[in-house]
Amino acid sequence: MDTNKEFSEKREKANSPDQGGGVLGVEEEPAGPVAAPPEPHQLTADELEDLKAEAARAKENWEQLLRTAADFENYKKRAAREKQELSRYANESLLQRLIPVWDNFENALAAGARAGQGQAVESLRTGINMIFQQFKAVLLESGLEEIDAINKTFDPNWHEAVAQQERSDLPEGQVVQQLRKGYKLRDRLLRPASVVVAKAKPQTASS
Repeated sequence: MDTNKEFSEKREKANSPDQGGGVLGVEEEPAGPVAAPPEPHQLTADELEDLKAEAARAKENWEQLLRTAADFENYKKRAAREKQELSRYANESLLQRLIPVWDNFENALAAGARAGQGQAVESLRTGINMIFQQFKAVLLESGLEEIDAINKTFDPNWHEAVAQQERSDLPEGQVVQQLRKGYKLRDRLLRPASVVVAKAKPQTASS
């Protein structure tokens, strides 16, 4: 009994912090020396000059970027204005060529009103024919083209079939009659030609 008590006291004394022991009597090694913080790097005169030059270039590049962005914004506004002006006055050239046609219409009507009844009809007919030729020339010069449909094979890209007609003397699909002219602006369709298309007659049983 005394032996067990003596052993417990020795063990507690060994684990006591006052004895310099660690947990379970393991001695702790003393901590190493604490490293001193590094001293700040002192810039040399050359390094300082290089930093100043880099900062100046960065400032110059930023200002150039701002100027470029401003120029691009002004360009977009100018392009939008020009596009709007172009849209508003796109027909200016065409109207300038049509004004003389307008003048001739008025002159023909005035001449018909001044002439006698018999002469008025003939004068008006002649004047209107001249105006029509002039008007047609202006449109053709502007790129307008008539779509030739008569005796052509029906083409849905340029023709609009409004009726069919049974024909034995023509191949099926051929344009028989043009009810309204079609027009295109160079290669762009403006209005298809309204046509009547031939179709084959049904076969009758022989007697």
